[in-house]
Amino acid sequence: MSFIQYVQENYPQILGLLVDHIRLTAISVGLAILIGVPLGIIIAYAKKISKPVLAVANVIQAIPSMALLGFLIPLLGIGSVPAVVAVVLYSLLPIIKNTYTGIENINAETLEAAKGIGLTPFQVLTKVQIPLALPIIMAGVRVASVTAVGLMTMASFIGADGLGFLVFSGIRTVNNNQILGGAIPACLLALFVDFLFGTVEKLVTPVSLQKGSSENKKKQRNRQRTILGATAAAIAAVMVFAAVSNSSGDSRTITVAGKDFTEQGIVVNMIADVIEENTDIEVNRKVDLGGTQICFEAIKNGDIDMYVEYTGTAYGDFFKHPGISDMDKVYQTVKTEFKDKYNIEVLKQMKFNNTFVLGVSQETADKYGLESISDLKNAAGQMKAGMTYEFVNRDDGLEGLQEKYGFQFGDVLTFDGAPRYTALSNKEVDVIDAYATDGLIKKFSLKVLKDDQNYFPPYYAIPIIRSEALREYPEIVPLLEELGEHLTDEVMTDLNYQVDELQRTPREVAKEFLQSEGLISK
Repeated sequence: MSFIQYVQENYPQILGLLVDHIRLTAISVGLAILIGVPLGIIIAYAKKISKPVLAVANVIQAIPSMALLGFLIPLLGIGSVPAVVAVVLYSLLPIIKNTYTGIENINAETLEAAKGIGLTPFQVLTKVQIPLALPIIMAGVRVASVTAVGLMTMASFIGADGLGFLVFSGIRTVNNNQILGGAIPACLLALFVDFLFGTVEKLVTPVSLQKGSSENKKKQRNRQRTILGATAAAIAAVMVFAAVSNSSGDSRTITVAGKDFTEQGIVVNMIADVIEENTDIEVNRKVDLGGTQICFEAIKNGDIDMYVEYTGTAYGDFFKHPGISDMDKVYQTVKTEFKDKYNIEVLKQMKFNNTFVLGVSQETADKYGLESISDLKNAAGQMKAGMTYEFVNRDDGLEGLQEKYGFQFGDVLTFDGAPRYTALSNKEVDVIDAYATDGLIKKFSLKVLKDDQNYFPPYYAIPIIRSEALREYPEIVPLLEELGEHLTDEVMTDLNYQVDELQRTPREVAKEFLQSEGLISK
């Protein structure tokens, strides 16, 4: 499929995400201006606090964006609020600094003349200093605004809307068309924002400082005002449209989330379609919300009502139990501890077991004679491993695996999701961790090594739901139990392959499967 075909088939989604991106960016920049400009004015007068304020703004600017989002999740939850707060914080430095610089650099003789004609300090500020400093202030706003467009793509990492959803989804499914579907509109939006604020910058520049004849200046100002008026009207229309489209009225709504990989996107859409088809409940879908900890924090904080976890993840990562292969014991332990510790209900586990596996290319398997993980013992020291951040940092992940099997990889690189498959294909790494039902295993024709010492516990999918939500929507339980009976290892592998290799959308694949199984109407 070409990029043009992708856009033709998915333009409603792209436009919808673009509208959300504009809305969030406009809110963020507006708040940053309301905070940054007054703060810049204050420190221009209160010299003693100027250095500390600018130092704090510099420190915030230096914090990696993903780290800042991680800090904000426990405080503000997920969704648009922490995303907007993060972008506001990043936008403050150029606005504060340019406001401060613009006011500081006004000619002292000009200020003396203003005072000499009897202007009060407030009048000097509003009638002289701010008008003269406006071009410099707007230059700072211009930089902050363009930066905000790019930063807002990170919003999808924590469940907010925007074009970043397409970028992250495309990276994780190795879908270049989807990546471009998010990146190109974001780039065009950044260019438009730069042009728009460049126009404002010219408009606020005193006429005496502009080049050209008076007639040309007048025509230029009229054009600039027309552009700004039309843009303001368009932004207002976007905000109204977004508010109306996001309004759910008095409908019964449940929020279902998923982690940031293909399988979860498919399962979330299946759950949503089954619920909406058979009940009067509306489902708020939070696809690609983030990793395990983000989803878990979200359900604990009440930001979401339900998501699909895995028994092994809960058993070993959340509750710190040593790995065992007893499926029933793992499930019952997880069910009990979720309820006792977090008041979260665990529904019946689904049929598929998406446990961890190690994968190598067939060439590497032949070179070292690899059939099982134990066979790595003599070869691991010569191999470079490409592992996900989650697998490297889990108690039941890489460290425990190497200890159990008695080997150590020569080098370990960490990746976020699908790029590790690309690295393996390009021979930049020799072995990767994967999920048993990954469609990318089939796409890249990988050899899966047998876990011959039963290190990995069972990872059966389990819908977990807040007890309050389950009491409110008990009718969803039999629907999800029936759905789980249809989802075997083979089924999930095939469905994942359709997304990862055939470049179909998780929503499309989910709906087609449900219709073929008679779980929803055609």
